[in-house]
Order: sequence, then C-alpha cells, then structure tokens
Amino acid sequence: MTLSLDSQAIVLLCSQIGLLSKSEFSPLTLREWNPLTRKLITASMRPGDLIGLTPQEIESQLAIGTKESERYFQLLQRSGMVAIELERLASLGIQLLTRADPEYPARYRERLRESSPAMLFYAGEKALLGQPGIAVVGSRHLDEAGQACAEFVGNSCGLSGLVLYSGGAKGVDTISMNAALTSRGTAVGIVADSLEKAIRSPENREALSRGDLCLATPYSPSAPFSVGTAMGRNKLIYTLADYAIVVASDAEKGGTWAGATEALRSKWIPIFVLDHIDMPEGNKMLIQRGAFQFPHPFVEDRLKLKTWLEEQSAKIKPDTSQLSLF
Repeated sequence: MTLSLDSQAIVLLCSQIGLLSKSEFSPLTLREWNPLTRKLITASMRPGDLIGLTPQEIESQLAIGTKESERYFQLLQRSGMVAIELERLASLGIQLLTRADPEYPARYRERLRESSPAMLFYAGEKALLGQPGIAVVGSRHLDEAGQACAEFVGNSCGLSGLVLYSGGAKGVDTISMNAALTSRGTAVGIVADSLEKAIRSPENREALSRGDLCLATPYSPSAPFSVGTAMGRNKLIYTLADYAIVVASDAEKGGTWAGATEALRSKWIPIFVLDHIDMPEGNKMLIQRGAFQFPHPFVEDRLKLKTWLEEQSAKIKPDTSQLSLF
C-alpha cells in the first residue's frame, strides 16, 4: 500500500495501527486532529511536513506546548510498524483513504466538513463512494411491509444503475443490499464493526471481486461492534447518497432514529419514511418532523423510483463553503 507523505502523517497521528496497547501517547481524535490542521495551515505546512521533525522543531513551527509537540513526535515514530500492518491489510484487500487524498469522497468534504473522518478503510471498488444512489436504513426487526420496501428499493437501485447505500448490518441493510446486487447493481456498506470480518463473507467476497461492492469504515479494520461506532457511522451513510429511505424506526431511541433526526436537522439530503397502516411510531414521528412519506405499496414502476423521489422532494443543496483541506 503506497501512501503520500500527508496520508502517512495522518495515519501515524490519528490511528491505533502499530500502537502498543500500553503506549503513553494515544492517537488524535477527530476533535484533536481538526485544530492541528488549522495550525498547519497557519504555519503554511502540510501534515507530511511534520515527519522527521524534532519535538523542538514541531513546537516552534506550530507554536504549541512542549507536551503537545512531544505527543506528535512520538506518534510519528512508528512508521515501520504501521507500514507492516498496512501491508498485511493490503494482502487481505483492505486499502486506505485519508482526507489528504484526492480520491477521498467529495460528499464528505462538502456535507460533513470537519466532521468527515480523517481516515477511511475500504475494500472493493472505491469509485462507488459518492456515486448517485439511495441510502436505505432501518431496524433489524421488520414487518412484512418493511421487508418488501427494503427489497423493492434494492431492486430499483440495481435495475436503475443507482448505488444502494446501507450500513451492512442484518435486517434492512442486508435485504436491500442483496436485492441490489442480485439485480446486477452496485452497493456500498459503511460498516460499524470489523471490516476484516465483513470481507470474509462469501457473498461479499464475490461482489467485491466483481467490483459491484465497496465496504468501508472510519474505524480500525478489526474494531468490534459498539453502540458508539454504530451511531458514529450513521451520518456517513446519509451523506454519500442523494436520497434516504427510512424503512422502520423506533420512537426517540436507537441508531435509526438518531441518524434520521440528525439528517433531517442538517438537511443533507431529502429523507423519506415508509408510510403504511402498521408503521412503527418512530416512522410517524419522523414524518411529523418533516420527512417525506414513502408509500407502501409503491404505485409506480420500480424504474421510476428516482424520478418520483426527485419530483416529491425539494432540492436541498448543501453549503460547500469552508471545506476542510485535510
């Protein structure tokens, strides 16, 4: 895996890769990385310029304290261990993008700005990230209408040449993704836990090898599942897509509710919610908060889904000012 100097610096400073479990110096969080990028810009520097500097030089050029400069210096010293781990990941088919890379998803820069992840590990076709498509989200526990909706949208995306965006989990995610791939379409899954485990699935491996699937995560490729990681990746699903369809949501709790309400509040994209007689209470409340109704059954032909979404929704253009450089 070949990385630019800037990307190398970002990995060294922001990732757990190659870091001893008992290390005194923890990697930078996103909240810590963003102030550092501003300091680099003020000093007319790029991340890669930090590699090879002494703690005293880092302290002087960035106008920071001794403790902070020592932390940066120590994190930058493990390039050998990081290189070995990145080569191991590459042998599994896992690659890396950072905010310093031109191929990094433009929609994250535009919509999330400084909230966009500093790094993105991925397997499969990276060109799918940010291509026109529909995000499908919802509970793992579905009624008959929810299952039919997830499958319908997946098939529609596959037949229409749209990317199906999901979280790659059981339930809505799996049903819609499988439907898209079965229809000879493409899909992107933003996973909340181990990417290494996800790529070992026989179904995923076949789609990855065809170039029909991309699995990505902002977390370590071996990270276990947690509520925090699941919540954190929600925005990464919405902000890659053109539209989102919420199939089933609990009321005022859970990851689907949190992600949908954040997307509505931020106005990243038009949000549609499955509307049917037995829909969950969360669906009703999201519609009350401004989401568009998505009818069940859908009366139009599945090939007309995108046109229908365009006609029903207002055009929401994200504010692209003050984009983050890296």
